[in-house]
Amino acid sequence: MSRSPHYDILFEPVTIGPVTAKNRFYQVPHCNGGGYRDPSAVAQMRKVKAEGGWGVVFTEQVEMHHSSEITPYIELRLWDDADIPMLARMADAIHEYDALAGIELTYPGINGPNLYSRETPIAPTALPVRTFTNDPVQARAMTKSDIRQLRQWHRTALKRARTAGYDLVCLYGAHGFGVIQHFLSTVTNHRTDEYGGSLENRSRLMRELVEDAIETVGDRCAISLRLSLQELIGGLGFSNEELRDLVAMHADLPDLWDLAQGSWEECSATSRFEEESAQEALVTGVKSLTSKPVVGVGRFTSPDTMVRQVKSGVLDLIGCARPSIADPFLPKKIETGHIEDIRECIGCNICVSGDMTCSISRCTQNPTFMEEWRKGWHPERINQKQSDAKVLVVGAGPAGLEAARALGMRGYEVTLAEAAETLGGRVTAESKLPGLSAWGRVRDYREYQLSQMPTVNVYLQSELSARDILDFGFEHVAIATGAHWRRDGVSRHHVKPMQDDGSLPVFTPDDLMAGKLPQGKVLLFDDDHYYMGSVLAELLVANNCQVELVTPSAYVSEWSLNTLEQGVIHQRLAELGVSITLNRALQQIHNKRVTTICSYTGKPADAVVDAVVQVTSRQANDGLYSQLQSLSAEWKDCGVQSVGLIGDASAPAPIAWAVYEGHRYAQELDSQSPADTVPFRRELAALSLDII
Repeated sequence: MSRSPHYDILFEPVTIGPVTAKNRFYQVPHCNGGGYRDPSAVAQMRKVKAEGGWGVVFTEQVEMHHSSEITPYIELRLWDDADIPMLARMADAIHEYDALAGIELTYPGINGPNLYSRETPIAPTALPVRTFTNDPVQARAMTKSDIRQLRQWHRTALKRARTAGYDLVCLYGAHGFGVIQHFLSTVTNHRTDEYGGSLENRSRLMRELVEDAIETVGDRCAISLRLSLQELIGGLGFSNEELRDLVAMHADLPDLWDLAQGSWEECSATSRFEEESAQEALVTGVKSLTSKPVVGVGRFTSPDTMVRQVKSGVLDLIGCARPSIADPFLPKKIETGHIEDIRECIGCNICVSGDMTCSISRCTQNPTFMEEWRKGWHPERINQKQSDAKVLVVGAGPAGLEAARALGMRGYEVTLAEAAETLGGRVTAESKLPGLSAWGRVRDYREYQLSQMPTVNVYLQSELSARDILDFGFEHVAIATGAHWRRDGVSRHHVKPMQDDGSLPVFTPDDLMAGKLPQGKVLLFDDDHYYMGSVLAELLVANNCQVELVTPSAYVSEWSLNTLEQGVIHQRLAELGVSITLNRALQQIHNKRVTTICSYTGKPADAVVDAVVQVTSRQANDGLYSQLQSLSAEWKDCGVQSVGLIGDASAPAPIAWAVYEGHRYAQELDSQSPADTVPFRRELAALSLDII
């Protein structure tokens, strides 16, 4: 199958300084939780992107000097020559598929607390460091000598990047993370010398660094400049108008303008709060101010939207981070006319949470992300089956759908049995909640893939007993029957059922998703701390309820700090009129009233409400699995070789965990790894030969 001519424009080459990208697909820098700790895993992940057809593939931010680093977060480093080999491995891997390799050099400045290096942070102005964890550290104001030294550090890093084999070097001044933006922004630049005040002065360091880069490596490497489209903080900051003035003032300075939204939270907003191409208004018209190419982002998943960006003169290159994670083969699928096979990003930001928790990143749609080297998984290929055994998957939620899909790819004959009338399980239910419609893509992608597999049969409204399963005679059985929300309050605050005399109606998320909604004044107790509590609060407000959200945490939806949406969640609820009570827990329900207590002092307070919604924890639906285990003596006679428990039925977690478990089940069905063997590759630090 060949692509539609409508998409030909996306495959035109683009000249960027001394290099040429083979097409307009540009994987912008993005984090992954691996960094310097897992360089081979990161290199293989980028290699798969190049294999998938991306014309440009970038690293994440690379700390270019030891005097500014962002511990505890794990990014790449280019502090000295010893860091070159790991970066060269990545560049070489990207080049294997004729993609340009890009490196993003970063000097964090006021974002660098230097908890590892113990160096004193330096910044345009002496201010507290601006970090996610509000570290109690301040930066020293740069002297002219510091600025000269900073320029020299950049030149040294540029030479190392060239030695490592990179074709593009990005100087990072976006998202509030790079020293270039710190000089441009009136939030962080209060200087009165030639580096402060007017836009011309505030952009002086930017010009000097770009000119130094062109002089140092510009004969072979393209120089891109990554800037924020706007940054408005309390009436200060770098505005979109200033960005346009800046581009006009320095029109042909870099080889490419890379434009992103102000903060990382704004630029990588979740689909709950921003649609595809949300930054279009801020970038439209910038291209007319320069003869150099422009790249921008917008969680692009639609090829038609991409074409429109180019044809309307908004962008020259289609920048993607999260869509390139969800489907590394997105360009190749457009090129070969297989658009219906694209795994569209759902905009949940689980990928971001890996970086924020200093762990290996995950993707809800793509369970192979960051497992390309560690486990040898590939997003489009999988080992063929090792036997003619037949597999029964019970439950068509995210785990069951992915297990059936991956098993079908392996060539197994699979039967997928679902008790409900529709596929998707919790995905289908949750995608109907406010702002979560894009999450339905988890189901839609897999449902379509299964429909194309002749060896997979899907049966709806097929609730099975343990005896049914044994009588069918399948060699392998995977139980993916999901989980349900608890009604008794057990979670983190209550580890035993909460005191409840039954005098008030109590609802769970399952009730609300099934259309059973309370009326009047509702206390929503959120001891889950992710998205569910806040989403249900929105649903209740839409149902004309008066809502008080009570949580033992100091934040609404605390874990969503890791998906960069906690602030906007709180703002949304406050604007909707939800009463937010932090640092309190629901203690008991009695006499048609509730008692809450302070999380710290235990001081109680009573309130009168009409209903309670418990958003606490979920309980695995593992009864069918337990029944099968009780009949294990009959397995052999029935031809059953294995019974597995996967996804929420094993241990409830976010959807990405369930998809991963389903994929892992399929990958490992016929493997024989010893239980005490680490099931993935890892890299260990070498001991120094120097002993004090």
